[in-house]
Amino acid sequence: MKLLHIDSSPLAANSASRELTRRAAAQWQAAHPNVEVEYLDLVADAPSHLAHDSLGFRLGIAAEGLTDAQQGENALSEKLVSQFLAADVVVLGAPMYNFSVPSQLKAWIDRIAQAGRTFRYTEKGPQGLAGGKTVVIVSTRGGAYGDASVMDHQESYLKAVLGFFGVTDIRIVRAEGLAMGDAGKAQGMEAAQRAIQALTPEAANEGQAALRA
Repeated sequence: MKLLHIDSSPLAANSASRELTRRAAAQWQAAHPNVEVEYLDLVADAPSHLAHDSLGFRLGIAAEGLTDAQQGENALSEKLVSQFLAADVVVLGAPMYNFSVPSQLKAWIDRIAQAGRTFRYTEKGPQGLAGGKTVVIVSTRGGAYGDASVMDHQESYLKAVLGFFGVTDIRIVRAEGLAMGDAGKAQGMEAAQRAIQALTPEAANEGQAALRA
């Protein structure tokens, strides 16, 4: 089993989403000791936003028709999509920025949204090609939005694009209200921790047993 752990917050040690993705990945490892973990930091190693040189994979241009810069961008896109496709589990840190996701995370999604790799169009419409994996979205929010806010273009967007890729096992670990005072932050982080423990009940039970021993 391969687990891809992704962070996208630029807040480093002050990031709630980074703390929670670390906990979620550790929880999964506790339940699956043989899991192979790969880490991707979209701030430290951010892909550039799509531009003329990075659109080669979308335009279907043969390698010999690409410039050196375009071939380099295509190689990066291939590396990122192959990494995503190879993962059985993805723990995805996704803080809410201005009602959506950080631009670094959007840039990564634009790189892996590749026709013929993560989706394809058929006579019956689009078909996802990246199914069979679990994606844990670690969602952090300063305010409180709940499940159906019209201002949520963060979780709703991620669920839509992952669903388009064919991912059906999408799990949400949410900490919201983090900017609503100390009590609100504590409540949000506690709710997220409960969701993390529910990801792998067997590991959570073992942890509780160890504490009682």
